[in-house]
Amino acid sequence: QVHLVESGGGLVQTGGSLRLSCAASGRTFISTYAMAWFRQAPGKEREFVAGMNRNGGNSYIADSVKGRFAISRDNAKNKVYLQMNSLKPEDTAIYYCAAGPQRLPLGSKDVDYDYWGQGTQVTVSS
Repeated sequence: QVHLVESGGGLVQTGGSLRLSCAASGRTFISTYAMAWFRQAPGKEREFVAGMNRNGGNSYIADSVKGRFAISRDNAKNKVYLQMNSLKPEDTAIYYCAAGPQRLPLGSKDVDYDYWGQGTQVTVSS
């Protein structure tokens, strides 16, 4: 069982930045998984934000956040990060960390990932 815990969410003004972290606990080693961030806004379906392969050599960023968000991972620390800059009110959502098997191309759908964190709320005020 893979246990993921997100942190770093909060309230920020438009144009601000946040850095989300996802920590894997127990006997989980994220180095064996592709990792991703998804988000779900109220009344909307969960959507892919960013993903990264096991060794960090390949990443994929959704068009809606490209140029503003970046995903990174530190396998030695068993953590994945999402750096969010130039935040907009439409970025307001619950952000989820996910882990799954490595795929080619990198997975960008819910079903591509098997394990999920509980989510962290990000609210961007206008």
